[in-house]
Amino acid sequence: MKTLRVGIASRETYKKRTLAIAKGEYVPTKDEPKVWFESLGTLSQVLSDQNRDLLKLILQTHPQSLSELAEKSGRATSNLSRTLRTMERYGLIHFEQGPNRQLVPRVDYAGVELEMSF
Repeated sequence: MKTLRVGIASRETYKKRTLAIAKGEYVPTKDEPKVWFESLGTLSQVLSDQNRDLLKLILQTHPQSLSELAEKSGRATSNLSRTLRTMERYGLIHFEQGPNRQLVPRVDYAGVELEMSF
């Protein structure tokens, strides 16, 4: 399983980079981060110990619904849903359509690698 490469960039820096890519002025290399966080604080919130445990639980148990994951994790479904939506925005998880139209969380990465310059 692959590792997700993430970076830290200010909103302004990220915006400039995105516009340069859209204009064809910059072509990202394949080894550059695919996901960007605005600060180490944001990264540490999204990848807190509790959230990393949740990602590991999804990888190991392959839950078939949010309800099943809530039961396995001991977290409330509403809290879990909010947390997973945040993780989805950062590309850490995705949802598949499960039985009875339930959302099934999936993790595509075994870990995260941080790239950060000063």
